Amino acid sequence: MARPQRLISDPEPTARTVRVMLVDDSLVVRSILERIVDQRPGLKICASVASAHDALDYLAREPVDVVVLDIEMPGMSGIDALPHILERAEKARVLILSSNCVEGGPAAIDALALGASDTLAKPGRGSFSGRFAEVLTERIMTLGHQRDFPATVPAAERPAPAPAAFTIDTDQPIECIAVAASTGGIPAFANFLAHLDPRISAPILLTQHLPDAFMEFYAKQIATMTTRRVRVAEAGMALERGCIYLAPGDAHLLVVANGRRAEIALDHRVVDNGCCPSADPMLDSVAEIYGKGGVAVILSGMGRDGVIGAARLKEAGGTIFAQAPESCVIWGMPGAVAKAGLAAATLNPDAIALMLGSFLQGRGQGRRKP
Repeated sequence: MARPQRLISDPEPTARTVRVMLVDDSLVVRSILERIVDQRPGLKICASVASAHDALDYLAREPVDVVVLDIEMPGMSGIDALPHILERAEKARVLILSSNCVEGGPAAIDALALGASDTLAKPGRGSFSGRFAEVLTERIMTLGHQRDFPATVPAAERPAPAPAAFTIDTDQPIECIAVAASTGGIPAFANFLAHLDPRISAPILLTQHLPDAFMEFYAKQIATMTTRRVRVAEAGMALERGCIYLAPGDAHLLVVANGRRAEIALDHRVVDNGCCPSADPMLDSVAEIYGKGGVAVILSGMGRDGVIGAARLKEAGGTIFAQAPESCVIWGMPGAVAKAGLAAATLNPDAIALMLGSFLQGRGQGRRKP
């Protein structure tokens, strides 16, 4: 007789226990994943179901911290179910676990763009143990402990107010927009881009923490959202208005001066924060080339990448915006910038884009400084 789906309604676990829901139509896969997750201290399977409909039914009754979701399932696919799961699960994080999510695959980018926090390729049968089990449980643990940043930030964690002298100068032309993002950054950037005034044609540099194999797919996806030209950055490219340049996954994206022309440079050096690509070198170069004409937008992501570069851009007279905690998957990168007092404003991505539109009420957009 088939083993029943696992639906558990226990007393609330301890605060450090991460409640995990497994959603996969394969009983064999669910059984293997249950054993893997249950063996990791601090993780607890609260539900193990065979369909997206069953997952939604459970989420209507019980809280979940992390949903591990397959893509290919009868009835409603994981991709189709993802927006509904995110809506019903409130603050839960979704990890897509699917054989379709090979590194760089379009399914992974689609899932991240729809709001999934992470993706992982499902291994072949017989390959679930060892390194895969370690990676899976570590990612679940990380997502589970990052989910509860409250919309109302405790006083000790609230962004430091911007110094009085650090105000937004709407008379300053926007010459370059540099965006930094990591976990949760793909939907945040899509929201930002959708609300950015098309009259703002300054080049956009984007450092999104993704492996190199993802970048071409991600560039194609961004191109469906905008009339701007989207390119994965290559050394020597001229920085052109109306273009978006993505840092490749194996190098830092810089802008350098070549005579009176601004162009792309790629840097492979190791930086202190360990990220590659890293936003710090990008923002540092924007400070050097554009000064007060540079704008930084720090979106959702884990860690502190961008805070050093943002400080340098602020010193050069540029303007920094940080994403607000209530719209972040993880308020790490924007939180570090906000708490350091570097952000002129801490807003949701759409509001940041609308704020940039106020610059058009001043002198408009100018040329790169000599």
